[in-house]
Amino acid sequence: MKKHYLGVLLIIICINFFLPRLMPGDPFLYLSVEDGNVSAVFSQEQIDHYKDYYGLAKPLPLQFWQYITGLLQGNLGYSIYYNTDVAEMILTRIPWTFFIVMISLALSSLVGTALGALSAWLRDKPLDKFLYGAMVVFSEIPSFLLGVLFLFVFAAQLQWFPLSGGSAVFASFNSMGERLGDLMHHAVLPVLTLALTRVGSFYLLSRNSMLTVLAKDYIRTAKAKGLKQRSIIFRHALRNALPPVVARVFMSMGAMFGGAVLIETVFAYPGVGRLMREAVLNRDYVLIQGIFLVITLTVLLMNWIAELVYRKLDPRVG
Repeated sequence: MKKHYLGVLLIIICINFFLPRLMPGDPFLYLSVEDGNVSAVFSQEQIDHYKDYYGLAKPLPLQFWQYITGLLQGNLGYSIYYNTDVAEMILTRIPWTFFIVMISLALSSLVGTALGALSAWLRDKPLDKFLYGAMVVFSEIPSFLLGVLFLFVFAAQLQWFPLSGGSAVFASFNSMGERLGDLMHHAVLPVLTLALTRVGSFYLLSRNSMLTVLAKDYIRTAKAKGLKQRSIIFRHALRNALPPVVARVFMSMGAMFGGAVLIETVFAYPGVGRLMREAVLNRDYVLIQGIFLVITLTVLLMNWIAELVYRKLDPRVG
């Protein structure tokens, strides 16, 4: 299994290096601003200088070798556009993304699992049909569309939440509680958007897993013994239906990071997702590689943890 992950990592590193260089455009021919217009143009002498400085004038095999040796030394490179160390930029932005991703993941998994278990217990009843239809609809709504809707209704119209940002600008706080309250206030809409787009997957998995468990002989035996419904649901059914749900929690981390790229753009949230968009707009190869590599390592780590947890919860899995 370790060899499997190592092979995937090597393939990802190769894609991570070559994919940005296959993108149209050049980081030194123009610098894009958000509306796509040109904000700066370099002379040919400046282009040659910067390409030589960043090693982009060298043959691709030599660039790739330097990239690999840099990674082995823990060096993610220097941003072309921001002229800053890539590792420092990612370390500055990634706590913001982790903040909304972890809260969204906790909410979507808990709510989805609980509703899925309830729906399975009430199979084919009106509440089950309503929940099933609602979750399927939420699962099909694009995250950016849901985010724009929330932004228009709750931020622009009702003015319950800020329109953008991760914290109040130039604000002074008297306590850590006020600071945390401000962070949560800005994070409500991004978190709610991410959670609602993922709650359906946890609901469907929990419901299917519970239906499988409820059909087992030991559940029928528990019902025949006259055990309370609460005991049957939580002690016998839900406990045995949880392993695939727990594994999905860790495996959903990658999808959450992918969704964060769009959500952070919609809400102008200062996380890694928005930084990735800025790097793509500016053809900042080095920054794109660094962000993509960090996200990939996070996803592989979560998948590995998911396998360990699943095997621990279900010894039948080899």
